[in-house]
Amino acid sequence: MALRLVTHFDVLADVLPSLLVQAATADEGDEGAETTLGSLRVLNIERNGDIIYTYKDNKGNAVFGIFDCQTRENEHLYTFEKDMQAVSCSVNSERTVLAASFIQYTEGVRSELQPGSKCLTLLVEIHPVNNVTVLKAVDSCVWVQFLYPQAESHLLAQNHLLLISEEKYIERFHIQITREDGNRVVIRNSSHLPRERIAEDFVWAQWDVSEQRIHYIELQESRSILKCVQFWADESFTIMFEMPLDISLSGLRFKLVNFGYDYRQDQAKLCHQPSLCIFTNHTGSLCVCYSPKSDSWKEITYSVFYLHKGYRKTFTVAPGSTDSQVANGVTFLNLGYFVAVYSPCRFLHLLNIRHPDLICHSLFLTGNNKTAAVLPPSPLQSLPGSLILDCSSGKVYRATLDQSYLMGFLWNAQLDCEKMAALHCALSCDSDPGFPEQIVQWVSERVSACHSFDLIQEFLIASSYWSVYPGLDDVDLLLPYSSVLTWDTEIPGMKLVTEELPLPLMKVYSLKGYWAKLNSNLEYIKYTKPHLHYHNSVVRREWHNLISEERTGKRRSTMYVRNILDNAVKVISNMEMKTFEPRLIPLLQEEDRHQRLLMGLMVSELRDHLLRHLQGVEKKKIEQMVLDYISKLLDLVWCLLETSWRKHSVHPWVLHLNEHGSPADFEVFHLMTRILDAASSLCFPLPPGFHSLHTILGVHCLPLYNLLHYIDNGVLLLTETVVTRLMKDLDNSEKNEKLKFSIIVRLPPLIGQKVCRLWDHPMSSNIISRNHVAQLLKNYKKECFPF
Repeated sequence: MALRLVTHFDVLADVLPSLLVQAATADEGDEGAETTLGSLRVLNIERNGDIIYTYKDNKGNAVFGIFDCQTRENEHLYTFEKDMQAVSCSVNSERTVLAASFIQYTEGVRSELQPGSKCLTLLVEIHPVNNVTVLKAVDSCVWVQFLYPQAESHLLAQNHLLLISEEKYIERFHIQITREDGNRVVIRNSSHLPRERIAEDFVWAQWDVSEQRIHYIELQESRSILKCVQFWADESFTIMFEMPLDISLSGLRFKLVNFGYDYRQDQAKLCHQPSLCIFTNHTGSLCVCYSPKSDSWKEITYSVFYLHKGYRKTFTVAPGSTDSQVANGVTFLNLGYFVAVYSPCRFLHLLNIRHPDLICHSLFLTGNNKTAAVLPPSPLQSLPGSLILDCSSGKVYRATLDQSYLMGFLWNAQLDCEKMAALHCALSCDSDPGFPEQIVQWVSERVSACHSFDLIQEFLIASSYWSVYPGLDDVDLLLPYSSVLTWDTEIPGMKLVTEELPLPLMKVYSLKGYWAKLNSNLEYIKYTKPHLHYHNSVVRREWHNLISEERTGKRRSTMYVRNILDNAVKVISNMEMKTFEPRLIPLLQEEDRHQRLLMGLMVSELRDHLLRHLQGVEKKKIEQMVLDYISKLLDLVWCLLETSWRKHSVHPWVLHLNEHGSPADFEVFHLMTRILDAASSLCFPLPPGFHSLHTILGVHCLPLYNLLHYIDNGVLLLTETVVTRLMKDLDNSEKNEKLKFSIIVRLPPLIGQKVCRLWDHPMSSNIISRNHVAQLLKNYKKECFPF
């Protein structure tokens, strides 16, 4: 399957056994065990990853416990000796104060705790168990959430609790903590806690537990206004932005996301309500995912507002399955670099949120691609860190892209858009050992399988990009991500409409951390035309100038050329340091001045490009990134050749020119020709020795006429290494004489004079004599006619 789910927490496996042991110790019998099993469920997940759960004991009391995902241990928090249904629960970071809200569904309990109230919100001192304070006693539901500080190494004198009411307001309580008699925790002035109103009159809100922020939507004159409140470590909070969203929330009275799962809601009715989620990423991305309510199973529509890119994409898909028994809603999941849009048994759409411009960079799988069992059909809740809570089973999964599935999909994909998307998904994965080799093998065997794009170009650019991306998030604006700049081909089963959003999108009121990166993205869309992606046009022009000047005898500054060649030496040294195993193909063993010039020029130009736009990054880090990037390009070419060399079992004697070519030699020659074409189009350097090996294989595989045609058109280059070998390895048969002479007349004069001395043949002697006489006459004219 495209997604691989690894169980991070299972309430039945991680919690239930210890509860059964407690029940057996207390001699509660089978009845107590059945009561516990039937009522055990997850209530909340705190910022530090601790999972709060609740269950009923054999007396019907509501019990709260917490599972520490670091130590994998359970801890009992508190037991309410009342038969009440828990709605929400949260505990402070020190586990000394607990907040919980309940629905009272028996008249006896209602009258005893707070007459006339339906929902109780309580605050309890639990270190040790002491006072209970009633925060709210109302007829509407209430949810609670403690704020967690950025640094948890010190004890806080004051805790902060969010209270979210079904009456459409959010309050923050300030809870002063004192310690008495050693470690005993007491809430100061618990009957009159200071509070403040954070938001009101909203219809939808989402809690981001990792970043401690709330996104919420207000309806103003029938318009949906999105706002965000950020809570800071210094206990302040800021409304970060507000902006209108062109979406319809009709039918949505009140909805909370990530404030715990509401087990009282009718899931069948939820499927007919609008679905809305907001996902952020540390790179400064901000996506609003929206799906309107739908009564049809024939088409599903959903939109993604890529606010960090300045546009909205609306997708209308025809699901691969038409099972009317399956719920019609879609689920949005945050997977880091991707957002998954999922409809059980119908489709899975992996949306690339960093590079969403082209639809071909996002993978769309329908039920026909066997995605039906990717995720459970029960309600899912997306959590930070690519975690997913299965609300029905109480399991928490860590979701990652399944490399094995993607590799199998690549081998069987028929459409170019599928190959492109799956390739980018595969390259974005944290690779298992051996996985990069599988991608290289696929590329080497499928070089001619793509018609809409050049597979080798795409592989070189995308692989090099992902090799340096984890080290610096901002490079996605500066380095090329794909060789494809436009894509007009439709994706089968999907319609797409792209709409630009009016700028400015929002006003960001603070520039710290994530918000600074988001603001940078917004400034980029507003002012940057064209894009800042690096390209080799300047390098191409300068490289051709240097080669032309060398041929005509003109010379640049010695220091300038030396610096360029020194850059190339650094790249090759960096590459050799990272090459741990011996290679079959002997590259990097010759000078190849032209490729070294191109390599050095690319180092210089790319370094200047990054230094110009990454002013907050130290120079040494940028220089190493440039070396890694170009080393990766060269290594990818080498790996492609090595893979093909092994697959076809090419013999080492192919490096000698006195042998005939085989079908295996021709396969490698064909691959090298495609690599050369891709690298030339991009003006990417090739490993020194590549051209010599390519020409040697050409001599083996091509008839003389075709060989000379390749040479005359610049496909095969006559390097000094190749010509020297040709003169030494081949005898003077009539066929070889014709080949040698055809080669010599095509050599530059300087190399031609050197090579002729290696060929013991009258024709060679004739050429040497003519050149000698020509030089004598030239010197004579200078002496006789100095002016």
